[in-house]
Amino acid sequence: MKFLVVSDIHGDAAAADWITAVAEKEDVDCVLAIGDITDFGPNEVAERILGPVKRDVYVLPGNCDPLDFPETVSGFATDMHGKTTVLGGFHVAGLGGSNPTIFNTPFELDEDTIYKMLRPISKRGMILMVHAPPHGINDHIPSGLSVGSTSILKIVEEFKPILVLSGHIHEDYGVVHIDGTTFINPGPAKDGMYAIVEVDEGAVSAGLFTAKRLP
Repeated sequence: MKFLVVSDIHGDAAAADWITAVAEKEDVDCVLAIGDITDFGPNEVAERILGPVKRDVYVLPGNCDPLDFPETVSGFATDMHGKTTVLGGFHVAGLGGSNPTIFNTPFELDEDTIYKMLRPISKRGMILMVHAPPHGINDHIPSGLSVGSTSILKIVEEFKPILVLSGHIHEDYGVVHIDGTTFINPGPAKDGMYAIVEVDEGAVSAGLFTAKRLP
């Protein structure tokens, strides 16, 4: 199974062209868009960016998307907020929004809610799609402080996913391998950044790239 993973588009209209082009060129099975598709709305922006993609799209809201975002995507994507699906034989669980921030953004959840929403839909060895990273992994802001979710980290420790996809922290993109789990933050798609991820019989391989954009 081959995925194109994007996060933190923040309403960048140019992303529509390169996401579509990369999905075709890489011949991915689907696109996973893991939050902050808009920049505080409106929801129609998400359809303009992701609607043209000629692959199945699975999407989460980010903390900067409106609270009603999940209800508005059915015409062009599959909502994964608090939901599950099966891709390539793997159980996939999703949760959008973020743990509380200092910015009081629209789609924030307290840690107790994050845990209560994720635990019932989680399975050992799953693929976990979240907007906010687990605490301590791909979650460092420029000061060095970790701002990820302690509840997502607890889910990771309990269920040992093979793959965790997160965004939210623009500066701490990268691929990290810890105790059999691959953690990926593809970087902000508003800057043309994305990840190509392949999962083959439980083995995960990934690369981070920056799209060529028109001036």
